Amino acid sequence: MKSKSQKTVKTEAPAKPQAKPLAQPVAKAAPKTTPAKCAVKAPAKCAVKTSAKCAAKKAAPKTQRVVFSVRAEPGSKVFLAGCFNDWNPTAKKMVDKKADGNFVVTLQLPPGEYQYKFVIDGTWCADPECPDWVQNDHGTLNSVKRVG
Repeated sequence: MKSKSQKTVKTEAPAKPQAKPLAQPVAKAAPKTTPAKCAVKAPAKCAVKTSAKCAAKKAAPKTQRVVFSVRAEPGSKVFLAGCFNDWNPTAKKMVDKKADGNFVVTLQLPPGEYQYKFVIDGTWCADPECPDWVQNDHGTLNSVKRVG
């Protein structure tokens, strides 16, 4: 009888984590179940998102200093968005140190190809100084920076 109830528990446990009681097996068997699931799921999600949005080679350990600059009205709010920051329009603020309208930001990037845009006072703009661009899913252009 004990072996049947143990088999029943083992049979039910894998079926339940797919539904609601995911937290129950994790709480009871945290040392065995949680690390294996986290270790497998987290890197796979990160790698898929990065490779789908950005053609950067993440395996290359060496990074390079890359400077992005754009001219805008002094006092503007200028940000850099691209595949390197999941296209977050406010993640990388650009700075106009001399208050002359020349906004600059520097990133450390591994070798690869990166699509990006500037967000100037809420308006998405391709880099006017960049000769390389591609059309995006929205029908507008993304600038392309090649590193390495």
